[in-house]
Amino acid sequence: MSEERHQHGLFHHKKDEDRPIEAAYGVTASHESEIDYKKEEKHHKSLEHLGEGGVAAAGVFALHEKHKEKKDPEQAHRHKIEEEIAAAAAVGSGGYAFHEHHEKKETKEKEEESHGKKHHHLF
Repeated sequence: MSEERHQHGLFHHKKDEDRPIEAAYGVTASHESEIDYKKEEKHHKSLEHLGEGGVAAAGVFALHEKHKEKKDPEQAHRHKIEEEIAAAAAVGSGGYAFHEHHEKKETKEKEEESHGKKHHHLF
């Protein structure tokens, strides 16, 4: 068998040294200065909106479970636990949206910096 045998399967990937290094969104390292900042900013913005939608959905579900807790006294403990889980999911989703908001801001600052604009933070 030759050393360059191709193996198919889940865990038989090519070594990293055989592939070109990729930066954000399929741009190779040799073209690193040509990163499409607008596309990256749009990507983070859509993920931020996705996180905000998760906050709304989990919040609505938490309120629904709170209502069920009052209406169904036999299963009140179960509904209380589900309400707390939904509230925790809402907080987690809010954190994700906050993270993506800051990623979007960093991308915007990198874009402005690449075009020669510099921010001087005084405080």
